[in-house]
Amino acid sequence: MKLSFEDARHLLARTGFGGSPTEIDRVATMDREVAVDYLFEGITERAVTSPPQGMKGMTDEQKKTFRQERNDEALALKGWWYQELLSTPSPLTERMTLFWHDHFTSGYKKVKWPALLYRQNLLLRRNALGSFRDLLFEIAKDSAMMLYLDTQTNRKDHPNENFARELFELFTLGEGQYTEQDIKEAARAFTGWHVAVRHGGEFVFHQHQHDSGVKRVLGRVGAFGGDDILSIILDQPGCARHITTRLWLEFISDQPDSHEVERLAVLFRANDYHMRPLLRALLVSPQSWAPESRGVLVKSPVELLVGTGRLFQWPIQETEVLVKYGRRLGQDLFDPPNVKGWPGGTRWITSTTILARWQLLQRSLRGAESGMHQPQGAGISMAHGLAWVAQDSLDRVQAVLTALPPVTPIRDVSDRWQAVQQLVMDPVYQLK
Repeated sequence: MKLSFEDARHLLARTGFGGSPTEIDRVATMDREVAVDYLFEGITERAVTSPPQGMKGMTDEQKKTFRQERNDEALALKGWWYQELLSTPSPLTERMTLFWHDHFTSGYKKVKWPALLYRQNLLLRRNALGSFRDLLFEIAKDSAMMLYLDTQTNRKDHPNENFARELFELFTLGEGQYTEQDIKEAARAFTGWHVAVRHGGEFVFHQHQHDSGVKRVLGRVGAFGGDDILSIILDQPGCARHITTRLWLEFISDQPDSHEVERLAVLFRANDYHMRPLLRALLVSPQSWAPESRGVLVKSPVELLVGTGRLFQWPIQETEVLVKYGRRLGQDLFDPPNVKGWPGGTRWITSTTILARWQLLQRSLRGAESGMHQPQGAGISMAHGLAWVAQDSLDRVQAVLTALPPVTPIRDVSDRWQAVQQLVMDPVYQLK
């Protein structure tokens, strides 16, 4: 059975940043499984946007200059990712890269080395829909992660438990699936894992700083190293359950179905932690398409900014404008508030942020914000490639813009651009 226009819109909103009428119509010719497979066919592993200046190979003198200007480079890095989010041919790739950035958290304020965060971003994108097993092993040795969670200071005579604690609690198992003793023992296993700061920030293992003694972790006993701990964690059913639950919260609703989560987690383990079978099964599940799952999630600031920008084709000259607004709305890329990432959900909306969201949308639609010149009137909108605003039926325009009927019905249907502005300013526009 083919998808309806609303079905296709729902899928593109949940797996990317929404869709234009043309993109929605294309997906609406397919059934659910074909549509999901179509999204996977477009998956990429590399960014299409050129790296920001300073992120390629550098001489020693260039590195010195880079360190002096790293705050500017961090700003450029954030702007680079916004440009990629706006221009990517695979929105699902960027949604998953953003998901992993929020899951395996690292931030510039602690790392203080934009080049390492850039490298981590490439790692997350490369593995965004690949093997969670591979991603876990790579991120554990990622230099930005190691600096952020103090693995760099983890030595056999003074084990640092930060990485081990977050590994268990946030990255893999979740609370209640381990003991404090498991954390202490696992921290010993990661001793000797360091960052070669003078050699490009590469991972190095210092054997003389490693505790080679016997450890007891999650019921297993042995002279474990860090890789052994990761393998032991992956053997726990709770790991697949934790990741599946996180994906449910990201793509379906804030009320996971425990029975369905368990079924999907079993599938995840049976496919050796490969992401595509899990995400595909999640997206074609009845719960994903149920009426009660639509319009129940709040758009993150990045989703709001990028989705609006892609839909209305913002001719943005300076992506720093988006960085500024993202920070103001509570989501500063490469700078999450803490190791838990952004709280998300309804906590995106406060009395302060909702006003900031409306101000942003008003300014972008009216063309009052520098770098975000938006048309006033259908004639200019057509010149900006927005002919659908003037040519499509009002019902289709509304279906493109909102996941549910607007709180306030459109008052004046004769002025199409005014109707669009009213829909974008409606509270329902904040939902997906």
